[in-house]
Parts: sequence; C-alpha cells; structure tokens
Amino acid sequence: MNENREHGLIFFDGICNLCNHTVQFIIKRDKYDYFRFAALQSDAAKEWLKTVNIELENTESLSRNELNGDPEQEQTVQYLNSEVLDQEKLNTIMLHEQGKTYYRSTAALRILRKLNGFWPLLYALIIIPPFIRDFFYRLISRNRYRIWGKQEHCMVPDADLVSKFL
Repeated sequence: MNENREHGLIFFDGICNLCNHTVQFIIKRDKYDYFRFAALQSDAAKEWLKTVNIELENTESLSRNELNGDPEQEQTVQYLNSEVLDQEKLNTIMLHEQGKTYYRSTAALRILRKLNGFWPLLYALIIIPPFIRDFFYRLISRNRYRIWGKQEHCMVPDADLVSKFL
C-alpha cells in the first residue's frame, strides 16, 4: 500500500461493535472526507502492518538522539516493537497520517480534531499525559466485547461508503 498523505488512514477492529459504531460516527462528521478506513483483520491492514514490520527491523537499536528526543516517537517505536507485530495484541485504533502512526488515545484525539462540530475542542485533552489517557483507553478496550458485543465478520460498507475503505 502506498503511503497516502492526502488522507488519514484509520485501522480499527472490524468485528467490534463499538469500533464499527465509532467508524460510522467518524464518517458522519468527516467534513472534508479526510479519513479512510481498514479493519485490522483486512488484507489492506495486514499489508500495511507488513510494511511497518519491514521498516522496523532496525528500530530496536534506535537511540533517543535518532528519534530527535521526541518521547511520542520513542513510545511509538517501542509500541511497534512490542505489540503491533502480534495481530492478537492489536486492541487499539491506529491513525496513520503524514507519515506517522498514532495509537490508542492519541489516535482518538487526533481523529476528533478533524471532525466537524464541537469535537475538535476535545483535542485539548492531549495535554493529559499519555499514560493516564491510555489507562482509560485500555480499560474500555479490554471490556468492549463484553459491553458492546462483537460480530462474526467484519462490517461490509454500503455502496456509498466503499470508497472510504481500503
């Protein structure tokens, strides 16, 4: 998959009811048709993950200086090395935009920033340290099937929405 700098790519759990409702919520409020979507279980997402894996072969040896001292970039590399390589551990939403990939609460807040209405105001929550935001994100993520349920198969988009999905 070629990197697409014109659209933000959202990867989500395709069998999760909460995640599917969230995608529908985003689509309705995506005023500039910015986002594209792929279920983590889809071939498009698997292809993207393989691309990330190839790029990450040498990331374990990256120093803080090579990451320009950016703690979020360092956290992303650490996350990719430890979790993304295992499909079973992909219990998160991912947003890939402008060459960077964001996870969990950071991805959610960056998505809200692009929606119409008052939703971009919630981006102010980015000032809360990620370990606090992600604690609550993980709490919801771990219980999402129990609370909202799950489907047997990934959502199939309507003909009107097919262009939004990879």
